[in-house]
Amino acid sequence: MSTLLSPATILVIRDLQLAARTVVDGFLTGMHASRMKGVGLEFSQYRSYQPSDDLRWLDWKMYARSDRYYVRQSEIETSIDIQLILDASNSMLHTEDGISKIDYARYLAASLGYLSHLQGDATGLAAVSEGQITTLAARREARHMARFYYQLEQLRAGGRLPEDANISAFTTGPHKRRLIVFITDFYERHLEIMRLLDAFAAMGHEVIAFHLAGQQEQSARFAGYQAVEDLETGEVLPLDGSVDTARYAQAWQAFTGQISRRLLEKNIHYRMLDLQAPMDMALRDFLRHYHKIRR
Repeated sequence: MSTLLSPATILVIRDLQLAARTVVDGFLTGMHASRMKGVGLEFSQYRSYQPSDDLRWLDWKMYARSDRYYVRQSEIETSIDIQLILDASNSMLHTEDGISKIDYARYLAASLGYLSHLQGDATGLAAVSEGQITTLAARREARHMARFYYQLEQLRAGGRLPEDANISAFTTGPHKRRLIVFITDFYERHLEIMRLLDAFAAMGHEVIAFHLAGQQEQSARFAGYQAVEDLETGEVLPLDGSVDTARYAQAWQAFTGQISRRLLEKNIHYRMLDLQAPMDMALRDFLRHYHKIRR
């Protein structure tokens, strides 16, 4: 993957939509985008235009012949809802090499939203910050995407995840099967993240869980640090300079292995993403599960 897609390069672009387009265009170039198809699937039939339909799918030739509005039904009915959910609790402020988890999450969500919009699908957003859940209902319109990027730009990390969050607060509109992408660092005190993911899967949604982690966090590279602080509780753990890195690595592997096994039991896809790595793996996972739900 081109170094142009590295987080250190992408996060310099302050405009989220431009950054998302840069990531996705570079990714699709590498994937030979000419082979990929969007919403223009095999035509089935026309139906009358409904106020909630995207104007892009109007057939203007039919309008010219009949003076009535019609849409190609195949382009409308085969679309799905994509719901992006961001953990914006205080632990997401963790920063390595100038890259914070919350910034990585925002740019990743922007890129996934841009990609889903290219596919012609409704894209929604939910975020948990300061214990509050804010939701933007999934829609397809271009002006909706402007609100989508604005909400991401305004998002700030803080507080903790609620331990008893109302599952219905994360998705709005009629109940239908969705592709849910949950972006988090899996910092939880009482399995609040696991319970949310379990509930999404139990409702029949296709679920992807992206676990953001830095290299220091994974390998105990704490040289030069006198202490580490829990960003959500404020607890400070002094370091005496003799961290057992081998033991730490074993504990980390046990931690992530437990998460992976628990989610696999629920048919939830799990992927750990390195803060210093490009976002292409996440985009590949997204497309793989996107096509799975479309079948």
